[in-house]
Amino acid sequence: MQKLNTKRTILTGLAFLSICTFWQIYDSIIPLILKEDFAIGDTLSGVIMALDNVLALFLLPVLGALSDKTYTKLGCRMPYILAGTACAVVFMMLLPVSAKARNLPLFLAALALTLLSMSLYRSPAVALMPDLTPKPLRSKGNAIINLMGAVGGVMALGFITVMVPKTENPDYTAVFAAAAIVMVVSVTILALTIRENKMAVKDEPEEKERAENVPQRGLSAPEKRSLVLILASVFFWFMGYNAVTTAFSKYARAHWGLTGGAFAYTLIIAQAAAICAYLPVAALSQRIGRRKTILCGVTGLTLAFGAAVFFRSFNYGMFALFALAGISWAAINVNSYPMVVELAKGADVGKYTGFYYTFSMAAQIITPILSGFLLENAGYHTLFPYGAVCVAVSFFTMLFVRHGDAKTEKLSSKLEAFASPDD
Repeated sequence: MQKLNTKRTILTGLAFLSICTFWQIYDSIIPLILKEDFAIGDTLSGVIMALDNVLALFLLPVLGALSDKTYTKLGCRMPYILAGTACAVVFMMLLPVSAKARNLPLFLAALALTLLSMSLYRSPAVALMPDLTPKPLRSKGNAIINLMGAVGGVMALGFITVMVPKTENPDYTAVFAAAAIVMVVSVTILALTIRENKMAVKDEPEEKERAENVPQRGLSAPEKRSLVLILASVFFWFMGYNAVTTAFSKYARAHWGLTGGAFAYTLIIAQAAAICAYLPVAALSQRIGRRKTILCGVTGLTLAFGAAVFFRSFNYGMFALFALAGISWAAINVNSYPMVVELAKGADVGKYTGFYYTFSMAAQIITPILSGFLLENAGYHTLFPYGAVCVAVSFFTMLFVRHGDAKTEKLSSKLEAFASPDD
């Protein structure tokens, strides 16, 4: 019986930790810079914040496929990870410098180059785990990778909390520098400890042949309907969740009057709650099914966003609501992708993965612009109602899904329950 090399998987997850550290800084700090340093309205700010998802929509599949065909002494993924990290660190350090100098053209150029650099190694970093992990163990591996990413997010929020001064126009240089150090150190450790060419798992010829010879049949009408409804649900809950995460730092300052990095405390609570919820959610989904677990998560997230509407000023009750939001998002996020690829037939897993990311990224392109327009023209009090309504819509689309739950099996580890079922 094969066993997962946990230490190696954790080291592999350092690349994803690096990625998530940056994205948390991006979602939290860039909107503040656009508003406070450059006086850019929320609608245009939303357009700028959507750029990363526009790039991801087109570049990630291309770069992922390109890394598949790359052969070097370092491996096929490592060159992209190293080059992407190096470029991202250099360009991201120009962001606080250009913001402090009020140089908008330099800031936008640095932002575009940073996002391009991150796109360079995002897909190769994610693909590194399955390259180094035997197929039956990839669910466990994926679980560890996602936990490493969550740790990166919490670290970034910690930097914001400690390093952002409570002034009207704070200097964010220290925050970006701390994130850059984390990215460099984590990827350096990865490069020194992971020998991609030596550790890569070779595909079993018989398995590959078997997969190629599996007769392909199209989805039945009920399965197609379930797939459409799942993807619609993915779209709507990302519409709600991403709107809140990208605008919360501005909301906390404008609506609650929080200064410095005080807003990050609330987000840390949400992230920590999500991390703690992973294993319980895994157990729950095995008991009651993915669909019912997602419906519980959607209900919890709707209630959390809906209740936040009544907080006209910040108080510690928001910690409880954001803890509920974090747990609820874990229940949703952990089970949604597996439901989509569960419907894949034979060699179609990649295609169905594409469906999932197309709908999730499309939502994250549209919602910063739409929610930004509402914030700018109707007021910041619209943020949580907007998020609650979007997520609530996903409840009704998900309610009529009839396919995508995994067959009940006894798992060797609870971690397997919330990772990709592509094994």
